[in-house]
Amino acid sequence: MNDLATLTKEVLGAFWVGGFILGFISQRTHFCTMGAISDVVHLGDWTRARQWACAIAVAMLGFAALSDLGLIDPSKTLYASTRLMWLSTLVGGAMFGYGMVIASGCGNKALVRIGGGNLKSLVVFIVLGISAFATLKGITAVLRSQTVDTVFFDMPAGASLQAFGVPGIGYLVAAVILIWVLMDKEFWSVNSVVAGVGIGSIVVAMWWVSGHLGFVPEHPETLDAVYLATSSGRMEALNFVAPIANTLDWLMFYSDASKVLTTGVLAVVGVVCGSAASALQSQSFRWESFADARDLGQHLMGSVLMGVGGVTAMGCTVGQGLSGLSTLSLNAVLAVAAIVMGAVVALRQQAARLERSSACV
Repeated sequence: MNDLATLTKEVLGAFWVGGFILGFISQRTHFCTMGAISDVVHLGDWTRARQWACAIAVAMLGFAALSDLGLIDPSKTLYASTRLMWLSTLVGGAMFGYGMVIASGCGNKALVRIGGGNLKSLVVFIVLGISAFATLKGITAVLRSQTVDTVFFDMPAGASLQAFGVPGIGYLVAAVILIWVLMDKEFWSVNSVVAGVGIGSIVVAMWWVSGHLGFVPEHPETLDAVYLATSSGRMEALNFVAPIANTLDWLMFYSDASKVLTTGVLAVVGVVCGSAASALQSQSFRWESFADARDLGQHLMGSVLMGVGGVTAMGCTVGQGLSGLSTLSLNAVLAVAAIVMGAVVALRQQAARLERSSACV
């Protein structure tokens, strides 16, 4: 049991380190999914979108390699399912995408900004976490489970691109994405390469930590196979919706012996620490707050949409947009498409509102 406790600490520590590096890179390179979509919509600039795409491709390549080498079992991931939850992922993804625009960023970006001194993001963190928890176990969980979660397609072979039986499909998809990314000479900057390759590699490393290092074939007490320190009991990588809820839960009920640290909680803390380290080192740390009541209201609304939508869609721009896509999950494909569409709608509405305001001046 001592060995098991030590191994659990190693897994948790590895996720903290992974979160720290993610936070450091995100703060330093301005890696941001919402920002990437905004750049495309408003400026026609695809540079940050290519950073995100590069991270996806690297994560896909790494996950496929780990699977082929027998280091992890792809059927045991959080995203492995025989159900295509198309309505949940589309509705939840659209809510999340719309919410992240009016809240100035997704869950990961909120953590990065907290590390940089942004008090608005601290409010987003709290409200997103409460909303997510309510959708996991509370009042909106009942609504979710009785409505959108009841609509799905059964796919006995698995709700994954691998179900189509194309050999090496993970490598093929990743190669196509990388070719598209590398075709643009503007992508070839230190920031873009570090963001894309670095963040994609972190996702791969977390798959190895959770699925290989943290895998115990036979737990000494239950005799069952377990993945240590994950909240789902399955293999997990990075996600920043449910783990934010779990972080608040752990902080509020710390004295409850049943509340234990999980990989997601350590990753959340790691991102904030990594971002703070980068901000302090680059002397970009500064306190920021809301401009007015309207600004506060928008962030509150966006936070609720992200919390409810993220849980409904089973992930966020990192959870589905990197970790989920790396497994070739069809649910992740639908969720990411819906997130992008929700974000585009919100961005266009913001632009139209600004135009009307300018016309009235």
